[in-house]
Amino acid sequence: MKLTTRSRYGTRMILDMALHGQNGPVRIKDIAARQGVSVKYLEKLVRDLKEAGFVRSRRGPRGGHELDKPLDAISVGAIVRALEGDLSLVECADEAGPCPRQADCLTRGVWMEAARAMHEKLDSITLADLVAGATGCALGANAEPVAI
Repeated sequence: MKLTTRSRYGTRMILDMALHGQNGPVRIKDIAARQGVSVKYLEKLVRDLKEAGFVRSRRGPRGGHELDKPLDAISVGAIVRALEGDLSLVECADEAGPCPRQADCLTRGVWMEAARAMHEKLDSITLADLVAGATGCALGANAEPVAI
């Protein structure tokens, strides 16, 4: 399974807000310039992140987007689920649905364990963890685009 650009760019966007939003909301066009992603695409992602309760928006001349939860309350797993929905590695390993071959399938347990490990890993990493690993350059006011 591959995560789509929704997850990758959405995580980069919300991390950019964390790194550059200490003094107020961050404009989408500024995030787009730093991350090399189109404004239009980020606008779609920010709607889903707002709906999930991770981001809030402010209108006006000093408007933009900012985090609506503390950094340690937002996990990478939660961001990915908000943007991707179901994260099953394979359809038959979805715990919610029965597998028609479940009785004699020797590999379903492997796929379920792999999915569980992925979920646990993504859920164990918070924005606070990622920000703590950021370089001094990433935090600078005049920083060049940051590879997040």
